[in-house]
Amino acid sequence: MQIDIVCVGKIKERYLADAIGEYAKRLSRYCRLSVLEVADEKTPDHASEGVERQIRAKEGERIAKHLKSDAFVVALAIDGKMLSSEELAANLAQWGLRGVSHIQFVIGGSIGLDDAVLRRADMKLSFSKMTFPHQLMRVILLEQVYRAYKINAHEPYHK
Repeated sequence: MQIDIVCVGKIKERYLADAIGEYAKRLSRYCRLSVLEVADEKTPDHASEGVERQIRAKEGERIAKHLKSDAFVVALAIDGKMLSSEELAANLAQWGLRGVSHIQFVIGGSIGLDDAVLRRADMKLSFSKMTFPHQLMRVILLEQVYRAYKINAHEPYHK
């Protein structure tokens, strides 16, 4: 299985980069992983909804260049479906059984994802009704994907 994390912005914090590297290393036993970063747009303080929409559109165009037509695209969105770790594991297993060999998880920038990216997504996934920094969301997502593989392999990790 090929898993891509398509995300906006670069990781600047060393502790987050270290965590991402650790989960990428752990996941290498189970899948091929790529993290594809696109440039983020600077959002001015107190930006209007129109300016924010333009910023999401620019970032969305950059994201769209990485989305493959044959991939199953999962957009992380606050209004998406919430799953337990076991349900995410079951979904990953089901997608594989249905012949999906490429999954692309999409993480937007600080003001979210463009509507065009959300429409392209095969699934919208929410981790919480809370808002998380998009850089931290990479770590959380990778940990949950790793946990899902461990659950599906019946290996100790998930409690």
